[in-house]
Amino acid sequence: MLSIASPGSLVTLAGAALSVIGWIGYATENPNLSLPTIFYGIPILLGGLALKSSELPPAELLPPAPGAVALRNAPASQTLRKLVKDVTRWRYGQKAHLESSLEALKLWDEDAPPQLISVRELDENGYGVALLFRCERVPASRWHDKRDRLGRFFDKGLQARLSEPGRGELLLELLPQAPLAASLDSAS
Repeated sequence: MLSIASPGSLVTLAGAALSVIGWIGYATENPNLSLPTIFYGIPILLGGLALKSSELPPAELLPPAPGAVALRNAPASQTLRKLVKDVTRWRYGQKAHLESSLEALKLWDEDAPPQLISVRELDENGYGVALLFRCERVPASRWHDKRDRLGRFFDKGLQARLSEPGRGELLLELLPQAPLAASLDSAS
């Protein structure tokens, strides 16, 4: 998504346009045009700049795995569907997506928090989600220590699978737990 299409940018552009129109009206001695546009334009411009200074762009939504679209609307997928919707929208006043969740899991570094890069919907034993993080300051070992809790944290019946696709990157896959009968068959 282009940063020019962010709500903060749109409000800033609207405020700037109103302010310019107001100053042009003032310069041409048109008080009916200058007064309202300056009085509305400048606060809207300042509000847009405030939004722009605290905005967090959405994580990139990668194309879903085949079969994931069909599973997306299942009742069991509701929590993960909300998670995907939450991280793929503009956020304001946060340092990173899932900030409160990562703080609760103690996977947070105040100076360099983990940044969510992309999200992908998966189809493995049901609907799942893959979250790719850039996390240089939070070691992968700390993520691996929390692996059991990661799945349960987001929803009951989920398991977390972790991998490191690149230096400073961590892939967290939230997947439904395999049915007990299938895991018993594979064990024998």
